[in-house]
Amino acid sequence: MDWLGSAYLWIKAFHIMAVIAWMAGLFYLPRLYVYHVEQVSGGSETDALFQTMEERLLRIIMNPAMIAAWVLGLLLVLTPGVVQWWAAWPWAKLAAILGMTWFHMWLALRRRDFVAGRNTLTGRQFRMMNEVPTLLMVVIVISVVIKF
Repeated sequence: MDWLGSAYLWIKAFHIMAVIAWMAGLFYLPRLYVYHVEQVSGGSETDALFQTMEERLLRIIMNPAMIAAWVLGLLLVLTPGVVQWWAAWPWAKLAAILGMTWFHMWLALRRRDFVAGRNTLTGRQFRMMNEVPTLLMVVIVISVVIKF
């Protein structure tokens, strides 16, 4: 594990970049769903365009960014001396990361609903769910910076 210590700053830098990309998608995809529900008729050309945008955002940006964030984050956790397991902050961060991952999967399931033409959620409901990653981000950042 000596290599983790010497690569720590590089791993951390790439982890931050992966998290930024993941968060961008977690903020944008629910917003696309809001516009999809409120502005688009099912089966139209615009519906197909939205489905393409949503699918590419999820598959090309969000999924790889989430995987990279997880892998790099696990490498950071394995770096000796980085995490104080006796403190509350790593557990709070872990809970928020699991929540963020659940939200990612929830968004992927909602995309499948759009593809199958069975979405039942409203723009207002998607707007409300769009606040979830913000709240989780607050927990994560405070946990890591304050280290309570």
